[in-house]
Formats: sequence, C-alpha cells, structure tokens
Amino acid sequence: MDDKKSAKKQKSLDKIKSSMFSRSLSLAKITLQAGASIAQHGVSSALKNKEAKEENWKRLLQNQASVISSELGELKGSLMKAGQMLSMYGEHFFPPEANELLKSLQSDSAPLSWDAIEPTLKKNLPAEKLALLDVEKEALASASMGQVHRARIKATGETIVLKIQYPNVDRAIDSDLKAIRTLLNTLKLLPRDINMDPVFAEVREMLVQETNYELEAQLTEDFYERLKNDSRYVVPKVLREFSGPKILATSFERGLRADDPLIQSLPQERRNKLALNFLDLYFREVFEWGVVQTDPHSGNYRIRINPQGHDQIVLYDFGATRAYEKDFLIPYRRMVKGTLFNDREMFMKAALELKFIDEKDTDDLKDLFQQFCLETVEPFISYEDPRNNAGQIDKDGNYDWKNTDLPQRLSKKVFQIIRKHSWRTPPREIIFLDRKTGGVFIFLSMLRAKCRGRDLLLKYIEKIK
Repeated sequence: MDDKKSAKKQKSLDKIKSSMFSRSLSLAKITLQAGASIAQHGVSSALKNKEAKEENWKRLLQNQASVISSELGELKGSLMKAGQMLSMYGEHFFPPEANELLKSLQSDSAPLSWDAIEPTLKKNLPAEKLALLDVEKEALASASMGQVHRARIKATGETIVLKIQYPNVDRAIDSDLKAIRTLLNTLKLLPRDINMDPVFAEVREMLVQETNYELEAQLTEDFYERLKNDSRYVVPKVLREFSGPKILATSFERGLRADDPLIQSLPQERRNKLALNFLDLYFREVFEWGVVQTDPHSGNYRIRINPQGHDQIVLYDFGATRAYEKDFLIPYRRMVKGTLFNDREMFMKAALELKFIDEKDTDDLKDLFQQFCLETVEPFISYEDPRNNAGQIDKDGNYDWKNTDLPQRLSKKVFQIIRKHSWRTPPREIIFLDRKTGGVFIFLSMLRAKCRGRDLLLKYIEKIK
C-alpha cells in the first residue's frame, strides 16, 4: 500500500446493484443502448465513404466505452473484472476498438461508502473479533471485486489491512460473463472465426477463484513461505484470526508505486536492479515453481526504498495465482528455449505438442507463428544475434524496456496471422500466462529499465532438456 493516500479523492458509492434482477436490468439497458447506437450509426453512415464510416465507427465505440465504463463502475463485480481480464488477453485477439472498450474498465473504481460495506464486515467477522479492531471507515484502496480498509489491533497497536468482498459478487459471475459476451456481440467486436469458449471458461475459473478468500489466504501463505528468506521481496503475512470466506486480513506493508516520482528519481542502476529482481521472480514462477501470480496490475506491486540501496518489491493480491500442469509447462519451457536459441526443430516440436500449430497448417502459417515467437524474446537476445538488426540490444547486452515498439510490432504480427489464416484459439493455459508476461513488460517499462536480462534467463533455460 502507498505510504500516503492519493490526493485525488473519489466520491464513494452508497450501494452497488447486487441482486440478480437489478444487475440483469442494468446490463440489458446497457446492451439495448449499445444496439440502438449501432443501428443509428448504420443509418447515418449509409452514404459515406469507407474511411468516413470507419472514423464514425471508432468515434461511436469511444463514446460507448465511456458510457459502459461509467455504468459498470456502479455495478462492480465480475463483469468489470472480466472486462479487465479480457483486455489483457485481447491485445492479440480482439480488434483494437474492442480492446479500447475493455481497457476503459481498468480505470480506478470508486469505493463503497462505509455504511454500504460495514454490513459485510459485520456479517463475516464475529463481533468479538471485530471488537478487537479499530477499522478506518475510509477505504485505502478499491477494485472491482472488493475494497481494502486499514485497521489497528487495539491490544498491540499493529496496523493491518482488511480486504472486504463486495456483497454477492460471487453469485453474479455466470450472468455477468453472459452479459459481457452479449454486449461484445451486439457491438460486433467478438472475432467471428475464433472459438472464444475456452477464453471465457478460463476467465470464469479465475473469477470463481478470486472470490474465494480462504484459498487466497492459503496462496498468500504459500508465497510468503517461498520468499521469506529472500530479502528482495516482501509478502504480507496472513492473519487468520481476522480472516474468513469474504474477509482477508494481512499485515500492512508500506511501499510506493513504480511510477511514483521518488521511484522515478532513483539512479538508473537501482531501477535496473529492481527490474532484474522482478524478472527473476517471474522466471522462478514459470521455470521452477510452475505457480504464477497471473494478475499483473501495477496496483499489486509496490517498491520499498532502502537508504542503503537494498530496495524491495512488495507483492500483493494472490487471488489470481494459477498452478500449471507439467504436460503444459514442459513443452512450454522447451518452446521458450527453442525460441531464444532460434532452434526451429525444438520450437516446432513444442508448438505442435501445445497445439499452437498443427501438422496440417501451411508452411506460411508455421513461419509466421515462429517469426512472432522469435520476436517475443527480443529483450533477451545477444548483441550478435541477427534479430538485433536495429540495435535493440546495446553492446553491453542491455535492453531499453521503455523506448521500444515491441508490443506494437507483436500486435501487428498477430493480426497479420489472423487476417491471412484461419487461426485456432490458443491453449487456455496461455491466456493468463500471457497476461502476466504483458504485465511484467509494463512494470519494467514503468521503471524505465535498461538492463541485461539474457544472463538471468539463461540461468533457467540451461536446466531445460
């Protein structure tokens, strides 16, 4: 959590629409309004040229994004969270207009007022336990599924935080997912030639998991145990006596956002060290543990500055942690190794095993997919690598994570694949793993890192057979 609260205060909500009837009514209203706008757009643009139609269409979607984001902010829950999840995945598989609409759901969410959230706290925490705490009425942070309040244990003076789930969000998951799919269909934004069922199934599974605070408590404790002897990281300690199915109590851990002016003013060397430590944790998750915290939202990480330069990364929110089976991880790791070393045989064998490609695919499609993957490892190639044709890697092996157009180039290549070929939905396991990878890139970009990541990756890659 930030050492100081943001000066930008948001007006709190007095209530959210938590009943199935009221939520369904609101969602139906949003969809009908969107449909009416689409119909009106079709009539008004009938005589315009193609360029004018496209511009008019984009303007319409921008307006819809603003309206939809505002409406859903008052609903909260899984619909807003699903939109955020889909936007991370949609970089590669949704048209840009759809992704812009989904990204609009990532804006800061206003908290519920104390009068609205207190009943949930009283319902889920026994009175004798609640009596042991002084709970701040103003929310420290808020999101789509719940909000966080700071509290003090009266007997010891220790500061803790209580993550409180919004009422009934766990019961609305299926109806909310159906609604967002209907909305995207109405706006004609879902890709027609890609089976989206596995995508929505994976999103549903993760949403169900994220509303299980008892599981999140266990996952947090697991990461705490893994990292308790590594001074580079801080994981909050779970306080079971104040936790329950809808309440998660942890120690209060201070820190600053990566984009905070104090962090941005750190010397390049210290920011690079933080970036490499962040990368190292990500590689350990993928290559050693097979357990990945898949929600890379920047709000889930903070940085604790140390006067001696031993800065730490504070890790929050393990609700979206996912364990991967060996039958996925082993070929996935080999695919990464084949990509890094430009070993076509190793790469193709792993890609076929994971069903990214098929034996019946054209050579053109196979080549395009390999080219895409070869580009994804750009930050980790050597200076001498032929892929370093524009000097992305400097003579010291450093990569500039901020001043690069790699994400744009990758998105362009994916759309090239989709346009030219009948493309299948990738393995469902990749959905949130890609989400994490993208989040790692964003975090290092926020740190304006210029560092040599190849040696770090090689340490893990060399263990792969």
